[in-house]
Amino acid sequence: MNSDNFNLSEKIVSPSYIRQGSQARRGHEQLIRQLLEQGKCPEEGWNESTVELFLSELAVMDSNNFLGNCGVGEREGRVASSLVARRHYRLIHGIGRSGDIAAIQPKAAGSSLLNKLTNSVVLDVLKLAGVRSVASCFVVPMATGMSLTLCFLTLRHRRPKARYIIWPRIDQKSCFKSMITAGFEPVVVENVLEGDELRTDLEAVERKIEEFGAENILCVHSTTSCFAPRVPDRLEELSSLCSKHDIPHIVNNAYGVQSSKCMHLIQQGARVGRIDAFVQSLDKNFMVPVGGAIIAGFDESFIQEISKMYPGRASASPSLDVLITLLTLGVCGYKKYLSERKEIYSFLAEQLKSLASAHGERLLHTPHNPISLAMSLDGLQANSDKAVTQLGSMLFTRQVSGARVIPLGKEQTVSGHTFRGFMSHSESYPCPYLNAASAVGITREDVTVCIKRLDKCLKTLKKEGGAVSSSDQEVSIGE
Repeated sequence: MNSDNFNLSEKIVSPSYIRQGSQARRGHEQLIRQLLEQGKCPEEGWNESTVELFLSELAVMDSNNFLGNCGVGEREGRVASSLVARRHYRLIHGIGRSGDIAAIQPKAAGSSLLNKLTNSVVLDVLKLAGVRSVASCFVVPMATGMSLTLCFLTLRHRRPKARYIIWPRIDQKSCFKSMITAGFEPVVVENVLEGDELRTDLEAVERKIEEFGAENILCVHSTTSCFAPRVPDRLEELSSLCSKHDIPHIVNNAYGVQSSKCMHLIQQGARVGRIDAFVQSLDKNFMVPVGGAIIAGFDESFIQEISKMYPGRASASPSLDVLITLLTLGVCGYKKYLSERKEIYSFLAEQLKSLASAHGERLLHTPHNPISLAMSLDGLQANSDKAVTQLGSMLFTRQVSGARVIPLGKEQTVSGHTFRGFMSHSESYPCPYLNAASAVGITREDVTVCIKRLDKCLKTLKKEGGAVSSSDQEVSIGE
């Protein structure tokens, strides 16, 4: 209520009680005012009543919620189900306009404000997470793969003759398909084995640049967050190469926001060379439903160019989800999650190392990967050719999700390209292995239960010589 309504209320209820209520209301409004003034993630998280009050205030600014509104167009924010309307806090118009996802909608001042504030708050969080010099970003209602495609399509207008994208190999289908979908030909650069780690072959990248010609290369498409034993690409060196040859550089930072090491690599890459844009998932980094990503970069004009490439309006759901989450957590809450993730990474490494030793295996030495770990499965492979994949099936049926079991020599064709040793990021990695990751939101209990069930599965397989029940074999191991 405004001050006039509070004054009128004093005629109905004791003025002292109304003044107390008015002061409580001003407490909520103070937080909202700080957000509008600063455009930054609040230091301390808001409670749900403040978040809901704020969203309600935004919603009444949209034309579909105007009292007496008369809509005669084809897009008037009509919703048949009240449940759907409540699910979206009656913010129905989405974000952007037909020509620009970042544009203001005349019919939806509240939704437009939501969009601008979300991008501003997310930019603040990217800086806090380690990329201090990032200039601009926007939330896009697509997952990482399609968001990368949007970046490549934008670069097409800058480099119309380019046909190729140089891509240090990372065995994740959406990364590869993002280039194919954009109409480009990926030039796959195999990784080099250094100890247990798979690292960027910088000499091979430079040879490919010379072979195809810099003017024919759209960009270098590198990766930070990845499954061990692959480790983040050498971003500083790749960025310097891109700067040297005047080639754009797009970084897939899928779940790297949660890692200070990944964010530091991006910051350093931009400092010493060239990074045109880096893309990260909302669900993996901020614990929201799948369906959104952040496209960010160091040149505001290029990031705006990408946003204008998005055709039509867009769903506001990913923006709404991440804004609610960040307002609820605040800087302190999010930093606490990041700190806990790092601590549990060390705990997971200790537990996997101990388990591996008990079963005659070893924890692969991958110090450059700050999120994912890998444990060898040589002994299991020796028992049976199928035992490795059967382990993955057994874990899945026992409700251990996210663990990846990688056998030797698997081949798979993706969009016409055959990958040997698929899922291992290498044509011939020396051993089969199991992956586990310490991602944001993981708990010590998750690790403890996983290790206990993994131990039981390994003992069962060794006891039975690699044979498992038919129910375990029914589950195939996917990516």
